[in-house]
Amino acid sequence: MTNDPFPLRSTRPLGSGRFPRVEAEKPAQPPKPDAERRPLRLVAIGGGKGGIGKSLVSVTLGIELVRRGLKVVLVDCDLGGANLHSFLGIDYPRETLSDFVLRRVESLSQIVIPTPVAGLGLISGARNAIQVANPMHQQKVRLMRALQKLDADVAVLDLGAGTHYNIVDFFLLAHHGVLVIVPEPTSVENAYRFLKAAFLRRVKAMDADLGVRELIQEVIKSRGQRPLVPTEMVRAVTLRDPAAGRALEREMASFRPLLLVNQVREPKDLALGEGMCAASRRLFGLELTYLGHLRHYDQVWRAVRAHQPVLFERLGKSFALDLAAVAGRLLDLPAPAELEP
Repeated sequence: MTNDPFPLRSTRPLGSGRFPRVEAEKPAQPPKPDAERRPLRLVAIGGGKGGIGKSLVSVTLGIELVRRGLKVVLVDCDLGGANLHSFLGIDYPRETLSDFVLRRVESLSQIVIPTPVAGLGLISGARNAIQVANPMHQQKVRLMRALQKLDADVAVLDLGAGTHYNIVDFFLLAHHGVLVIVPEPTSVENAYRFLKAAFLRRVKAMDADLGVRELIQEVIKSRGQRPLVPTEMVRAVTLRDPAAGRALEREMASFRPLLLVNQVREPKDLALGEGMCAASRRLFGLELTYLGHLRHYDQVWRAVRAHQPVLFERLGKSFALDLAAVAGRLLDLPAPAELEP
């Protein structure tokens, strides 16, 4: 039996060497009246490496969620290299996140623009990359608070590549942080680096009264140049301060990013997701929840290269079925109101 916490409806498990069969897609549902809308979900799409298809995942996931009757806003949080508008066949908008960050507009709703997909809005990334790519703390806090007030059922945040703290902060802000990888060694390596950076950033935000940050700094100094993995960090802190160690252990247990394997080309690639979840648990003590995979579909990438809008009818049946499975698993996760504070 597979260890996948969200098993596909297939005749064989994910690692069996065959692509699993997924039930036929359900028809799109009409948008829900405002009174029936669920609390806003913030979904961040991140990864440690560029060129792994984060933007395509963001756009197609948004399209699938709209088909399920949800109101969705895509937010291009790649402040130094915005490109979501290109995936939707839209000219670069006149008003972008730059205008909000620099206080030219007061509300994010003022810069949400329609897209060719009814029910899918877009907040484009910063036009003034040099000014906004590294926002000041106060600007970032204001933006994060505004994101949580968007008039939508789901906001999908497309993050930039790398492990810069601004990127990691948006990942940690979201109710669901999705870590995208592709079946390449460099992608997997960078994903582990992203996980460690995100956990350390989360630790830094813990209650200063616990003195965890100071204890961690002591541990790092005592270990020299060798990098510490989270499990080693917890053990070392616990030896110095059991209460702080327990708090750090709780923080580690509650940090559960979602994992998505993109651009799957061969049946053997299907084993990567479960394998990486097991390795993360064994090597770092960090739990990943396997969200699923998306098979490579060349027509989608051809459309992107030709600057054609990515629309549902161009996704292909296998890609669309994979996408439906991923979206369904995402929506099955606890709603924001049910998450622990």
